Parts: sequence; structure tokens; C-alpha cells
Amino acid sequence: MVEDSIVKRCEEHGLRMTEQRRVIAQVLSSASDHPDVEELHRRANALDQRISIATVYRTVKLFEEAGILERLDFRDGRSRYEDAERDHHDHLINLQSGEIIEFVDAEIERLQQKIAERHGLKLVDHRLELFCVPLAPRDDDPSDS
Repeated sequence: MVEDSIVKRCEEHGLRMTEQRRVIAQVLSSASDHPDVEELHRRANALDQRISIATVYRTVKLFEEAGILERLDFRDGRSRYEDAERDHHDHLINLQSGEIIEFVDAEIERLQQKIAERHGLKLVDHRLELFCVPLAPRDDDPSDS
């Protein structure tokens, strides 16, 4: 079994890795979405029923402070988490459905660099979150018929 990169980075940061922290790290590593603490607790608890919600809160805070997790705020009242070392991507957030779409767009990346350079700066990092609602159907749209 390949060692979990989150566990490995925790150990490299000198964090004590209890069995419960290892389970939470495993759940985070296998997540393809952006779980909040309650969802992390549900998934971790399915693997180890001794894991409390308080343990999950403490663990994600510890991992975030160590730079292992990134906390995201998608304006739904819940902090969500993802691996801080995932490949760069941006987010489209559908405010009506809650759907989150990850994307990478080379044109946006180039434009951000140009804007920074225009202001005499070098872009070293960024986060782009676009908050959206579905387009209203147009009256002249034949697909509505």
C-alpha cells in the first residue's frame, strides 16, 4: 500500500499521528469532493466509530495550521477542506444547487499574471472562486419547446 501523502506530510511536520488522525487523513486523501467537518466525521466514523466530531474539528484545525489542508469558504455557512498540495485548480460554485466544479483555464492563468505584472508584481499564488447561479432560459431558446 502506498503511504498516504497527508499522513506522510503530517509526520514530516512532526505531528503525532494517532490512529484516529490517520483515519481522518485517509478520509481526506480519498476525498474527491470538498467535505465539511460533519461529512468528514461521517466518513471517518464509518471506519472507526470511536472518532468523535470534536476529534475531527481538532484534527482539521491542526492539519490546516500545519499547511497540510486548505480551508475553503463557498458561502454556504460551512468550512470545507481539501489537500493543500493538490494540483492547482479554481472553483465554480453554483449557489442554488451547491455543486462545485473544479477547473483550470490557461487564459485566466495568463491574465492573472499579466494583471500582477501591470502593477509591478510577480504572482506567486492565487485562489479563484466564481459564485454562480444557473442561466435563466431565454425566451427565444428553441430547446425549451
